[in-house]
Amino acid sequence: MRRIALCEVFVGLVLLAAIGAARAQTPPTAPVAALTESRVFVLEQMPVRKMANGGESRDVMHGALATGEVVGVHESVQPPGATPGPLHTIQHSELITVLEGTVTFEHDGKEEKVGPGGVIYVAMGTLHRLKNVGDGPAKYCVVQIGGDTKK
Repeated sequence: MRRIALCEVFVGLVLLAAIGAARAQTPPTAPVAALTESRVFVLEQMPVRKMANGGESRDVMHGALATGEVVGVHESVQPPGATPGPLHTIQHSELITVLEGTVTFEHDGKEEKVGPGGVIYVAMGTLHRLKNVGDGPAKYCVVQIGGDTKK
């Protein structure tokens, strides 16, 4: 997927999040930067975090929209055959777009397979994880909405 497409996905997901997010979410415990100006986030300028399983993650942005929702965005890559991260519970909502590869979304005692272009909604409080089940890297973009979005 071209990088411009990643930006289009990011913008679309943030707009969707802003429109549909509930305003009664838990307020952040620390001050959050206000996202008051439009801008571009350049992939090459985002530091890469190496994960224990060989994966990588890049934080795109974190802040509060003018409508009050706190959002965070990151892009992650899991190599083929990587051990997935542990099942975990979040105290925010997430929209995850699979950009490349195939993952399983483990949640609520079931597994759902998701390929490129598929979108996953993770409700607040859901015990879940993603696992790369394809032959190549799995790349996905996560938009966190409300609650504990700070990484």
